[in-house]
Amino acid sequence: MTPAWRHLLRTWRLEISSPRTPTTCPSLSLGAFWRSVTKLGLHMKPRMPPCDFTPEKYQSMPYSRVLEVYREHLSCELVYFPDPLLLHQGHMQWLFDHEGNRYLDFFSGIVTVSVGHCHPKVNAVAQKQLGRLWHTSNLFFHPPIHEYAEQLSALLPDPLKVIFFMNSGSEANDLAMLMARAHSKSTDIISFRGAYHGCSPYTIGLSNVGQFKMKLPSGEGCQSTMCPDVFRGPWGGSHCRDSPVQTIRKCSCAPGPTGQGGRCTPSNMWGACFFVGLLSTDCCQAKDQYIEQFKDTLSTCVGKSIAGFFAEPIQGVNGVVQYPKGFLKEVFQLVRERGGVCIADEVQTGFGRLGSHFWGFQTHGVLPDIVTMAKGIGNGFPMAAVVTTPEIAKSLAKSVLHFNTFGGNPMACAIASAVLEVIKEEKLQENSLEVGTYLLLKLAELRDEFEIIGDVRGKGLMVGIEMVKDKASRQPLPREEVNQIHEGCRRMGLIIGRGGLFSQTFRIAPSLCVTKPEVDFAVDVFRAAVSQHMERRAK
Repeated sequence: MTPAWRHLLRTWRLEISSPRTPTTCPSLSLGAFWRSVTKLGLHMKPRMPPCDFTPEKYQSMPYSRVLEVYREHLSCELVYFPDPLLLHQGHMQWLFDHEGNRYLDFFSGIVTVSVGHCHPKVNAVAQKQLGRLWHTSNLFFHPPIHEYAEQLSALLPDPLKVIFFMNSGSEANDLAMLMARAHSKSTDIISFRGAYHGCSPYTIGLSNVGQFKMKLPSGEGCQSTMCPDVFRGPWGGSHCRDSPVQTIRKCSCAPGPTGQGGRCTPSNMWGACFFVGLLSTDCCQAKDQYIEQFKDTLSTCVGKSIAGFFAEPIQGVNGVVQYPKGFLKEVFQLVRERGGVCIADEVQTGFGRLGSHFWGFQTHGVLPDIVTMAKGIGNGFPMAAVVTTPEIAKSLAKSVLHFNTFGGNPMACAIASAVLEVIKEEKLQENSLEVGTYLLLKLAELRDEFEIIGDVRGKGLMVGIEMVKDKASRQPLPREEVNQIHEGCRRMGLIIGRGGLFSQTFRIAPSLCVTKPEVDFAVDVFRAAVSQHMERRAK
């Protein structure tokens, strides 16, 4: 179907923003008719799906006073949109601002609200625990911490069975760094360029995104290595990543007969090969090239023994970047040969968000030595955890007496237990896989339609849309143009995130309860925002 026909079909389910727009054009020639349809479509507002929730009336500070307090007293340096949203209430995948406007939340408080804003079951559990016991330190026993520890440990493979409760992802990664160094008796820790593991004094050394780096020395003992990005990096092809949508870059490897693997050709350094279901991971040229780069880091940037290696199963802040299949498995082996431990940062990828598996590391076929988690663990309530082996936990105990005042408090553990129950009862992991795949395939159609959409990637309900000047150069779309598209989505009722080294990638991570009709609305909004931007660009 041509883009023009697809566009016409979409108009039948869109709500025209101006009631004076004529519904028929009998006097127009066919060419003029199509031009009018195209122009009209740019100014249509997609019809928002229904919601059976009515927010309370906003009765707090006037918006003007909120802006004054923000400028005078709050340290937030980054806010979305020229006129920042003043959010008042949330219900499942919906948010409401101070004027009662409704928004479909496709960013979930930075990939944090896992089962929906103010989920009724989670709310009820929180209110019950609030009336029973808010806080006591873990120097004393209380049932919620033991109940949750048992539930969480059952979701992780042996020997990952010792749990330390924290309050944030940065705290969790801080502790994981300490564990790795205590166990290995070494200092050097490696992380990817583009990685984000926190902003604390320790973890800022692991986070390799420019705006989070300090001019003063920080992060002693942390070394970065090339990110194996199969879209923006030097190597990558059309069968590299574990996603329903592959990069449009071509693969240089010749697929073999079904079930018999494939044959790699060395002629094209841009290539990669991993034909899903046909080729073995040993045949991926991109993976092999990035492994050589990792070996180079081991040979030149760190000591003969290292403390460990940190990796997000899919990079979040860097714009949902995925690695070649089989890459992490080989890297884990190289790290362990140097005496280091392997840490999986599941702060954004855990708790069923990727759909096919509960944990992101499972999608790579690896078993970490330490797993860190936060964000979705408490559906927005401050909580985090570090899970490791008994052996590593003993090494930490020999080195330091670790204690966390609020870690594992009764409120956090009761809420986290309710989150796990909701994920299971409502089959949200399965929904993430089904609806996420549907979303990715719909967005891939937009990538094929628009020259400035360079890449669509991800897994489950963790999706990235990378904007470019053009597909040939893959140069980032200028920030001011990305800002215009971002603002266009907001005006039509869709909230999405931003990421990437140049803020060029839209990050999409709705609550796991999102539905296909809501995906249709989001895709229509994004398409309209890009179309409107292209019209402005043409003028």
